[in-house]
Amino acid sequence: MTEPRRFPLPWEVHEGTKNFCIRDAKGQAIAYIYYDDPRAGDLTRDEARRIAIKIAKLPELLQQPRERLNE
Repeated sequence: MTEPRRFPLPWEVHEGTKNFCIRDAKGQAIAYIYYDDPRAGDLTRDEARRIAIKIAKLPELLQQPRERLNE
């Protein structure tokens, strides 16, 4: 059995062409958030950026005590 994959901190947001990529400290891509034409129902650039930033903060949030998460 192999060990579970680890994604070392910090996670950073990088902007690409019509997307934001969240990468770990080793450069491994964790997620892509795409944006394009909001008239077609796609995310706007700002919406995609805000989502990517929140994903990049997930490890920090998960390390907080549960009491702080419920505030």
